[in-house]
Amino acid sequence: MLKPFEVHIQAEPLTRFEGELDAAGWSALQAQAARTRASMAGRTFWNVSSTARGGGVAEMLPWLLAYARGAGVDARWVVLTGTPEFFHITKRLHHALHGSRGDGSPLGKAEHDRYDEVLRDNVEELLVMVRPGDVVLLHDPQTVGLAPALARAGARVAWRCHVGRDTPNDEVARAWEFLAPGLAAARLTVFSRAAYVPPQCADRAVIIQPSIDIFAVKNQPLAPGAVRAILAYTGLLRGEPDAPEPAFTRADGVPARVSRGADIVRLGAAPAPDTPLLVQVSRWDPLKDPAGVLEGFALLLRQSPDLRAELVLAGPAVTSVADDPEAATTLQDVIALWQQQPHFVRQHVHLACLPMGDLEENAAIVNALQRHAAVVTQKSLQEGFGLTLTEAMWKTRPVVASAVGGLQDQVVHGVNGLLVRDPGDRAEFAGAVRSLLADPQRAARLGLQAREHVRAHFTAARHLTDFARLLEQLDARG
Repeated sequence: MLKPFEVHIQAEPLTRFEGELDAAGWSALQAQAARTRASMAGRTFWNVSSTARGGGVAEMLPWLLAYARGAGVDARWVVLTGTPEFFHITKRLHHALHGSRGDGSPLGKAEHDRYDEVLRDNVEELLVMVRPGDVVLLHDPQTVGLAPALARAGARVAWRCHVGRDTPNDEVARAWEFLAPGLAAARLTVFSRAAYVPPQCADRAVIIQPSIDIFAVKNQPLAPGAVRAILAYTGLLRGEPDAPEPAFTRADGVPARVSRGADIVRLGAAPAPDTPLLVQVSRWDPLKDPAGVLEGFALLLRQSPDLRAELVLAGPAVTSVADDPEAATTLQDVIALWQQQPHFVRQHVHLACLPMGDLEENAAIVNALQRHAAVVTQKSLQEGFGLTLTEAMWKTRPVVASAVGGLQDQVVHGVNGLLVRDPGDRAEFAGAVRSLLADPQRAARLGLQAREHVRAHFTAARHLTDFARLLEQLDARG
């Protein structure tokens, strides 16, 4: 029998934000926390997702719930378990919500029966823990089928969809048809963009944009020497004589060092420390278009053979993300494409699987890689929001992103980054990257504006306030 498991979260104090907010903002956050603490007294705020590692949901939930607990709310995180067949079906749904056919496999009654069977096992354990009046926030297609049983047990259920497509098509409609039975039991639905809301949710939809924790290991300040040392130890840069330790600070304040290397496909040596790097850090997912990044960079090299820049495509170790069965295939496709490139191109491209055995170590490696990048890109074909771009913008990196989904909510073209209007246009992408590599002053100016945009719109203080209002709305609809 499949059973969900709980990820235990340590409380973090809201006082961390006192220095990041003005007096009015800090006072408002404290007042909202007091109201939420009172309204949730004796109740639990459950969050249910499909994986504890890899992807934006697993990135956000630990620290959002840690701050909620720091505010005095009993916020808890449960991760469901599933079969390979279940995760194949939910990956197909993930593609369909983006308007893509994925592998083209069916989403019919037989698939729905297998989906429901896995969730029936999981919900039995949840019903032991969840009490009437508790709030349950379900995340993404993997969990929506839990809603009816939880609602019947007296929980106040909301469902959050982190993905979507601006212009719905037949595939999007197919996904909503599959999810409709579970979706009907949710009091409220939460989306990252208004364009993602389907007609059947229009009267109970709330818009909450994702955010980053600026205090997390992935976003903590790192000295340039530590950045280079971490990347050298991982194998992503050439080492330097007398380099410092590859050190970072864990979330609990304890000093640590990177002790694992990355698995890297490359031809020749690692980049020199002063080589400008174009970097994309994402899951190995065809919708993140790692193949398109490689092809666009190859075009850039052919157009500018004297360009002194190299590409790092980085993602998690492919066996580390339970709910993403396509990762290994996508990586192999990218490696095959890399092998087809001329020798000159392969010398300038590095494909890296980052270690996931220690999630804080992984966060430190991503932090260092983003900070070292000359340009960070997120050239997705579809994108729910794109937190890796938010992270890079916080680090003052100049960014190039596709004008799709939530990426276009973050980047104001020419002000805090560059948008590629057609994500399939390799020439447009290559030109945008070239323009930033050729003009470091402009790139630096865009990076500074990017950090301030994130500070104003995409940090945890705003997100926590949105969560508190969601809880109020759920109670009001009771």
